Amino acid sequence: MKLPPPGPAHGFPIRVYFEDTDAGGVAYHANYLRWAERARTESLRDMGLPHQLMVERHHSILVVRRIEVEYWRPARLDDAIVVETRVIAVRGVTLLLDQRMVRAEETLAALHVELACIDRHTLRPRRIPEPWRAALGGAPGEAG
Repeated sequence: MKLPPPGPAHGFPIRVYFEDTDAGGVAYHANYLRWAERARTESLRDMGLPHQLMVERHHSILVVRRIEVEYWRPARLDDAIVVETRVIAVRGVTLLLDQRMVRAEETLAALHVELACIDRHTLRPRRIPEPWRAALGGAPGEAG
């Protein structure tokens, strides 16, 4: 997996608590997914796309279609981490994001995430609404 390209990223701070660690004293691997979800949620909120608004106005939700995680270094108890989230591409139905967990400029984990837009009632794929595309502005579009 390649690192995300340089450029603006949304940063979301995380602190590793005792409850986040495993028997080996490092952050349990599944917690990286929880932290990434929180960071994605706040990144979308800061772009004007809070989940509740997406549901109420457009009757749509974004769900994880695919996620790839590469772990490079362990996070440890009391570490201060920043989860960086970058929009890579907005396609017809999907949104591609890259996320990194960073401790003092050292990458701990990198994630490549594909979200799919679905209708909240039918749970069928649907095109990402135009207002969302505008809010996600600047991301390159691709066929798909």
